Formats: sequence, C-alpha cells, structure tokens
Amino acid sequence: MPTMRIRSLLDFAGCSALMVLTMTLSLAPAQGARAEPTDADFAMARDAFHAGDAAKLDKFAPRLKGHLLESYVEYWQLRLKLDDADPDRVRSFLTRRAGGPLADRLRVEWLKSLGKRGQWTLFAAEFPGRAGDDTELACYAMQWQRIRDGDAALDSARPLWFSGQEQPESCQPLFAALLALGKLTSQDVWTRYRQAHEAGTFRLAVRLLDWLPANERPPQPEVARVERNPAQALAKGDFRWASRGGRELALYALDRAARSDAGSAHDAWTKWRSRVPDPERRYGNLLVAYNAARQLLPSANAWYREAEGASQNDQQQAWHVRAALRVLAWDDVARAIDAMPEEQAQEPAWRYWKARALAVAGKGDDATRLYGSLATEHHFYGFLAAEALGAAVMPVSEPLLADASALAAFGARDDVQRVIRLTALDLRPEAQREWFYVVRTLDDDSLLLAAEVARRNGLYDRSINTAERTQRRHDFSLRYPTPYRAEIGAAARDNQIDEAWAFGLARQESRFVADIMSSAGAVGLMQLMPATARWVARQIGRADYRVTSLDRPELNAQMGNYYLHYVLVRLDGMPVLATAAYNAGPGRAQAWRGAAPMEGAIYAETIPFNETRDYVKKVLSNAMFYQAQLGLPYVALRERLGVVTPRGANGTLVEDVPDRSGNSTKDSP
Repeated sequence: MPTMRIRSLLDFAGCSALMVLTMTLSLAPAQGARAEPTDADFAMARDAFHAGDAAKLDKFAPRLKGHLLESYVEYWQLRLKLDDADPDRVRSFLTRRAGGPLADRLRVEWLKSLGKRGQWTLFAAEFPGRAGDDTELACYAMQWQRIRDGDAALDSARPLWFSGQEQPESCQPLFAALLALGKLTSQDVWTRYRQAHEAGTFRLAVRLLDWLPANERPPQPEVARVERNPAQALAKGDFRWASRGGRELALYALDRAARSDAGSAHDAWTKWRSRVPDPERRYGNLLVAYNAARQLLPSANAWYREAEGASQNDQQQAWHVRAALRVLAWDDVARAIDAMPEEQAQEPAWRYWKARALAVAGKGDDATRLYGSLATEHHFYGFLAAEALGAAVMPVSEPLLADASALAAFGARDDVQRVIRLTALDLRPEAQREWFYVVRTLDDDSLLLAAEVARRNGLYDRSINTAERTQRRHDFSLRYPTPYRAEIGAAARDNQIDEAWAFGLARQESRFVADIMSSAGAVGLMQLMPATARWVARQIGRADYRVTSLDRPELNAQMGNYYLHYVLVRLDGMPVLATAAYNAGPGRAQAWRGAAPMEGAIYAETIPFNETRDYVKKVLSNAMFYQAQLGLPYVALRERLGVVTPRGANGTLVEDVPDRSGNSTKDSP
C-alpha cells in the first residue's frame, strides 16, 4: 500500500491503532497482485527520462507494465543507456514495435551511436539501406561504405559539402578525406564560403578559410578587422585586390555591411568595384541588391539590373521579383520569374505574379490561362486568381458520411488511443509523431474518417492537419472548424472584429488548442504573451486577471481580439497591416509601408520576414474559408487586402503600441 495512503489512515481522527491496522490490511492488494499502472506513475517516469535519471526511471518501469504507453517507458530506458545497450534487447524492441514511431526513432539513434563508436559490423547489419533526410546518419553510412568499398564511396559525400549551414560532425571526416584526395578544391571551398555568408552563418564562413591552402588564405589580422567592423573595412577598401583571398574577403565585408545598411554599402562598393573582375563585380552587385530588396529600398530593382549575369539562388531570385513589384516594374517581374528554375517558377506565388505581369503587358489570354490553373487551388493565390477572373470562390465540401461503428472502431485503435493519452499528458510532439504514423498511408476517405475522430476527441490540430492531406475529396468543415464559436464570436463582436478574420487568426495561431504554450511562452487560442495580456487586462479593467487563466478560451479570445482591434485602429483600419502587426509587432508592420499607395497583395508579398509573410497570407485566406463556413457575406480577398496607404498618410502614427512580447514599439517619423 502506498505510504501516503497509510499515513492518511493513521491521521484519521478517532481511529484506534487496531482500527487503523484493520483498515490498512483490508485495503491492501491481495498477495501477488499488482496495482494497476497509473498516468501519475507514467508522468514520474517521463520526468525521470527528461532529467536523465536512469535509476529513477528503472524504478518506475515495473509499475507501468500493461500501461497504454508502456512502450515509451521501454524506449526511454533504452535511450538513456544506448551506448551500452545490449544489441539483442534493442533488436527485440525494434521487432516488437516495428512500424511505429518509437522503433524508427530508436533505430536511427542506435545507428548513430554505433557509427560514432565505430561499431561498423553492427551498423552494417542494422542499416536499412537509406538514411532519408537525416544527414548525420547519411554521413555515418558513407563512412561505413568507405570502409567497405574504398575511397570511391566518397563521391556521394561531395554534394553535402555545398551547404551554407553547419553539417554534422559525422560528415567532417568525409570532407577531410575529399580534400586530402583532391576531390574538394579551393574553388569548392570558396563556393561554400559564399554560401555560408549568404546564409548568415558567419562563424562557419570564417572557419572555412582554414580549409584553404596557406597561400590562398586571407591573413588572420585582416579577417579579424573585417569581423570587428565590416562597414568600416568596406569604406576603407584596404583589401588585397590582386588576390582571390583579398577579393573574397572584400565581398564578405560587403555582404555583412549590406545586411545592416544596403544603401551605405552600395555607396562604398561603387568606389571599389572597378578593381575586381566582372564575375565578382556582378556577384557583389547581387549581394547589395538582395539585401536592399529585403530592406524594401526603392533602388533595389535597379541594383538587380546591375547584377545581371550573376548566378542567383532561390531566395535571391524571389527577392528580385519582390523588388520589381515594389516599384511596379512589371517587365522586370516577368523577366525575373522567367529566369527562375522551372520548379520554383511553378510555385503559386510566381504563377500568380507572372499572370499579373502578362495582363499588364496586354497578353490577356496567357494571363487568363495562368489564372485559370490557379483558381481551382485552395490557397491565397487561388482566391486572388479567381477574383482576377471575376469569380467569387465558394469552397465546396464533399464530407464523408461515416457510420458510428466505423468511427468507434477507428477511435478504439491502440495507436489512436496512444495519441489521445499522450495529448492529455501534454506530450504533444510525441502525440504528433504517433498521429503521423496513424494517417501517413490513408486514402482520402480514411483521412476524413481519422479527421472526424480527432475532432470528436478535441484534437483540433490533428483533425485540421489530417483533413488538409486529402487530394481529391475535401471537407472544409474539418479543415476550417469552428470550436469555441460562442467565445470567439462574442469576442469578435465585442471588439468590432470580423468574425471570419478572428477565426482565421486563431486557427493559424493555435489550431484551437486552448491550453497550448509556444516555446516563447505565448498561451492559448490567440497565443498571448503574459506581458501583453497584463497590458490588455489593464485596458479592459480585468482586475481579476491571472496568468494562469490565459488558457481559458473566453478570456483568451477577448484579450486577443481586443489587441487585434487596438492595432487595427492604429494602423489605419487595414487588416493586412494589423495581421502583420499581430505576428511581427506594429512597428515593423508600419515600417514595411511604402512611400506611395500599394495594393495589399504586394505589401503581403514583400514582407521581409518569411514567417510573417506566410502568416499574413494564411490568416487572410483562412478568413475567406471561414466566411463561407460561418455563413457570412462574401468579402473578396482583394478587398480584405485593400490598398496600403503611405505611412502617416492618414495622420495616424503608432506610438507605444505593445507587441505580443510585451515590449512597446516606438516608430520614427
């Protein structure tokens, strides 16, 4: 019998020692019987694993025999001792749990452990023949293949070198061998050096210089001088222009300086660029143009013309289009899209903007064909394309009429029950991985069945994710559900917010998981930071507000919609600006406005932050679906986007507007 239970009996007032003893014995389990495993014990085991306490985990494991999540406890035990694990025990787990997420994860981690320790015989026996997208495992596999096949196996490692990001430690011996055998050249090092500083991984770029022969490497004092102050180094122009190393260091300084102030970097670069060969000059012009485009400088499009002939990566090409859009240079928009690789040019954004450019050029039939191909797709550009054709898009659902027995049978599956229990125990990443394995091979009808089961169990994020996976049969009531309709609807009305917009924002923020908390600390349906919530509580006179109440849907919806209305009013009543402000802060949303009126679609397309740009498009397209779901009057997406007036054009300035981190943002005039 648990100690706490015995103590509670001993403390019971009025009980004699004999009575207590009798009660204790009567409540004790029969000899040889074992108490049922509990979620409380599982939570203790989880905490022991997260603390790395193998001894404590081993103590709880026997109590959890027969628990629905027993496999997780066994997995955690193996993970904590993986370097010393008995191979037979690992194989037993992989066999018993085959086809599930835990077996696949354990196999990968075990293979990495074997590779790290050089146990290649075991590695060869267990490696499944492919590493998927796991670069660390792929490099261990190449190390083993080199042992088996010789240096010819190194050729498959060479493509991994060309990355602007850090590569795993398991890849480094392969790269060193490639360099020693002459299969990586100085040119290859310089190529990756450029990729690294273009990606903003400056420490990697500097370390890559050590891979060069001593006679090609820029002197360390010169590198240190650029690292201290790239803009100052660029302005002085004191580089070894006659050497490759000196010119590459100058281009590195240019890239770093342009990231902070592309205009000043351009002025400094124009003084020195005649001293470098044409290919390097064009590359330097590209670095300036790309950074200027991301800073929304009107000169960016003209500077891209100076970079003509330079090889561009996907991001540089995308920002070429955006720079042209900001100044309505439609011919340049079309040329920049035509210069993209075919796969990139077929992305919805570039198909839409190419159609716009064709329409401006008077090529209406070609534009109509592109609009027509987009108008049947369910996203931001699909709505815009349909509206360009004069159509009002009304998504049509084809729901699955599943009977109660089918729903019950699916919901009773062990893997589905594990998802429900993991979610209840706040193990959301584990629940999401389990659910992925549940639905990964399902056809459309089965996906809709799974989505409905998830919805009925309050797993709205899993329901939405699953319904979005269908290819031909769609149920938009599952993709765009309306839980907490009373709370969100009332909050929207109270704060004069379009209900479809409020739902679209809540869907994007939390997928309607009321008690979710982000890694940054944002809580609930509308993902409010505690500091912002305190500010809102003061504005609306909620003296009873407590941080712990932010997971209450009614309160969270009221506070989120109040804040949305607050920034909407102060950003001239433009939903596209307020949506951007909700994600990135009102100061940034204000700063991204242009010097002339700009259609909202161009504003959204040219938001410099990838996350915010995607967020704004999704929230506003969500609103389009929700107006249909809620039976609201049709409002075109172009109307929702509107025309973004120049900053301050309506006499409204944003001052001391709190963002959702609780910080206030003052804007310059």
